[in-house]
Amino acid sequence: MRCPSCGSLDTQVKDSRPTEDSSVIRRRRVCLACNFRFTTFERVQLRELTVIKRNGRRVPFDRDKLLRSVQVALRKRSVDPERIEQEVSKIVRELESLGENEVTSETIGETVMEHLRNIDDVAYVRFASVYRNFREAKDFRAALDELSEDGKPIVPAERK
Repeated sequence: MRCPSCGSLDTQVKDSRPTEDSSVIRRRRVCLACNFRFTTFERVQLRELTVIKRNGRRVPFDRDKLLRSVQVALRKRSVDPERIEQEVSKIVRELESLGENEVTSETIGETVMEHLRNIDDVAYVRFASVYRNFREAKDFRAALDELSEDGKPIVPAERK
């Protein structure tokens, strides 16, 4: 592993432990050249995924981009960062278990929306507004109607 401080390849693992759901190994490392300490995470990757964009372009799947998208949707919402990481891992496993090496961006978007629906209604609507390219207020109403169809009443939060 390359040291992020000095670039040396001479690093040593000081501590390894699994995360709560045991899907990731957290490793504390130290650079033997400059004594810089840093953390790495190791996770299982079932297959190399390629994303087929709407315009037909093919790009490698980027888990970090998916994580950032989910984090943006959940910004300023009271969701534990560990839960966000777990949901992103579930989404990635679900995509990898489809059995295909290529997955469409639509499949990814719909999968993310399913998971966000179970986490937070506001995050679901935020993500849907970007993913589905909302143009008018009625587009938001349709997304809210989808949520209420699930038997979840949409009730405004009480003002403090």
